[in-house]
Amino acid sequence: MKYIKLQDLEVYQLASKLSEMAWRIYEKLNWQDKKIMGDQFIESADSVGANICEGYGRYHYLDKIKFYYNSRGSLWESNDHWLELLYKRRKIDENDYKQSKELREDLGIRLNHLISSTFKAKTTK
Repeated sequence: MKYIKLQDLEVYQLASKLSEMAWRIYEKLNWQDKKIMGDQFIESADSVGANICEGYGRYHYLDKIKFYYNSRGSLWESNDHWLELLYKRRKIDENDYKQSKELREDLGIRLNHLISSTFKAKTTK
């Protein structure tokens, strides 16, 4: 069986891209907005990739899947809650908002595929 490095997984590459995009948004915020919304936004965005990484490093399938679920939850938190608030409160521009939403859609689909393929690998062993 061929081992795939974490950095070669598209889902992890997209999570890294999400972190980079979130950081660019975060840097533009003033101190008060960072404190109120930005810190939680960047923490949840960074948590997506961190949980994929941690899950990928686990041995047991169900342990892996638990972290992939955490990753998906962090994706929803960062983009479906904090990004929405930042946009509604006019703290980010429409271009940043749309780009982040597009990335979130693609990443969400790939995370779901990662979860389902890990389940399938468990059942076929």
